[in-house]
Amino acid sequence: MSIKNIISITKARNNLFKITDQIQKSGSYFTLTEHGSPKVVIMSAEEFDSWQETLEVMHDFPDLDKDIKEAEKAVKSGEYKKWTTLENLLAREGFLIADKSGKKYGVSNKNKTKRRKRVK
Repeated sequence: MSIKNIISITKARNNLFKITDQIQKSGSYFTLTEHGSPKVVIMSAEEFDSWQETLEVMHDFPDLDKDIKEAEKAVKSGEYKKWTTLENLLAREGFLIADKSGKKYGVSNKNKTKRRKRVK
């Protein structure tokens, strides 16, 4: 649960070092007010970065909740076992993920067949 603290800008100015120490606690932030109205929020840099990443993911995957629910349903029903794996997809394109011994990993772009020479 996040710890929300509401204080005036004047009080924050007088206690800035104490506030920055307290903000380092996970989920803790301060709302600073001016004449009783909220003006700014202060949070840790780590918390801010987390919010930024969350917003980016939400932007890149707007239906993420729906996608997660569909994936959970597929796992419960076993439907996911029919899905193409990355290894199979790359193999169809001629890439190799691991050698037969399973010890060496990497991506090889060696095609299974060589190109034939053009006959004119």
